Amino acid sequence: MAKALLGHVGGPDPRLVSEVRRLQKRVSDLEAHVMRLQAENDSLSAVVHEDQLLTIDARHEPALT
Repeated sequence: MAKALLGHVGGPDPRLVSEVRRLQKRVSDLEAHVMRLQAENDSLSAVVHEDQLLTIDARHEPALT
């Protein structure tokens, strides 16, 4: 009965094991890519935020008379 539930007797299918490893590697690569993109986005957001602060400060400086 247990053999019927497993679907085969010979252990895990090597093709399936290979596919799972390939997919795990792909997921790992994509996670690393997402982390790089998040870091880049954070740095770009900081630059934009600093630029906005500088622009606001420049507009509100008192004019020399």
